[in-house]
Amino acid sequence: MLQIYNTLSRSKQTFKPIEPGKVKMYVCGMTVYDFCHIGHARVMIVFDMVVRWLRASGYEVVYVRNITDIDDKIINRAIENGETISALTSRFIDAMHADSDELGLMHPDHEPRATDYIAQMQGIIGRLVEKELAYQGEDGDVNFAVRLFPGYGRLSGKSLDELNAGERVAVGGGKRDPLDFVLWKSAKAEEPADTRWKSPWGEGRPGWHIECSAMSCDLLGEHFDIHGGGADLQFPHHENEIAQSEGALYGQDHKASDQPFVNYWMHNGHIRVNEEKMSKSLGNFFLIRDVLKNFDPEVLRFFMLRAHYRSPINYSDAQLEEARSGLARLYTALAQVPVIDIALDPHSPWVKRFADAMNDDFNTPEAIAALFDLASEVNRAQGDEKTQLANILKSLAGVLNFLQRDPTVFLQEGSRRGDSSLSAAAIEEQIAARVAAKKAKDFAKADLIRKTLLEQGVALEDKPGGVTEWRRS
Repeated sequence: MLQIYNTLSRSKQTFKPIEPGKVKMYVCGMTVYDFCHIGHARVMIVFDMVVRWLRASGYEVVYVRNITDIDDKIINRAIENGETISALTSRFIDAMHADSDELGLMHPDHEPRATDYIAQMQGIIGRLVEKELAYQGEDGDVNFAVRLFPGYGRLSGKSLDELNAGERVAVGGGKRDPLDFVLWKSAKAEEPADTRWKSPWGEGRPGWHIECSAMSCDLLGEHFDIHGGGADLQFPHHENEIAQSEGALYGQDHKASDQPFVNYWMHNGHIRVNEEKMSKSLGNFFLIRDVLKNFDPEVLRFFMLRAHYRSPINYSDAQLEEARSGLARLYTALAQVPVIDIALDPHSPWVKRFADAMNDDFNTPEAIAALFDLASEVNRAQGDEKTQLANILKSLAGVLNFLQRDPTVFLQEGSRRGDSSLSAAAIEEQIAARVAAKKAKDFAKADLIRKTLLEQGVALEDKPGGVTEWRRS
């Protein structure tokens, strides 16, 4: 049975959906004021993998990933650019979709935008005010009173005295306590007209945290199965989501034993660059579209899933090159093997090993290790056994969205981008020259051509019948 590490309990738990056979999952998406970086890619790839495995396991999944399209950073960028909020966010939403499509990821079933859920946010805020868990400060902002919610700190595992404000903006003068967080921000005179909405508390806009409570509850209900996001969202964002959602549902007398807002909380690890956390402030972040100028999307996906989703990843070109070589090894095992349509036998030791790994908190490193061992068996096998094993390999890898392309295309062209080395036509020309040299018994020249090609990243393999195959090494 599937085990999921639940951040809320800090332990692996057997997954039991609220409704048998169905899973409702919400993942915090992007704030669309710039192009997506590889930290965003990890979130998208990880939860794409989670959905794929849940569906492969027979669950009917509703996958929601939101878009934050109103926020301080968005407002500031729009003002800097001299454009409207909608023009800025529409452009970067299109860019996000282009990046996701190039990565070969599934679209969420729902992709709600914060600005379409203002009424629902105001409804939750109104309930919190009625239950005296929220108040309007002197500056006009409506804030959540953290110390009045007894369960605050369960997700982060810290006491109130250990926690800092952690809000995206500086603590305002209207807060009663530095831990209190903003639910509704009062409009500022200098802010554009398209950043404000009417409300019972005056014109303004939502705080960052409230949007996810409104969108998830509207689309999935007030109690759903899985909530995911990056590890940096655990506090304060997800901690605040729990407080405002459960506070609105249950009020100040809420107890940890009451029905939770979400059953399982999942968080993927950080991306690190040279052993430092990737961040724009350090200038060590990489845009998805820039990485994909040099590396195939499947290589980037493979790189991300070789590590367990909860572990940090150290990013470098060398790590991507290693991932490219590993993926090429798997594709090499499928080369020249006929594709057949077979149903996977759940009793097969390979299928069982793969499934056991995935059911152990989505342990993709162990699942991929099983694929490598299976590829080795494919390379040793002959005849029908080779064909059967190769197609098991392709089918299992397909669950993770790997190895679904023509192996020759990947090995010759698909594994590397931005490559200044020889074109396919130039390589074929050199192979023809080598064939001619061998016919003329000029073996020194033939060996030199092979060596020169290898130095340029092209490996040759002579097959029976005088056929020479090549791949980029």
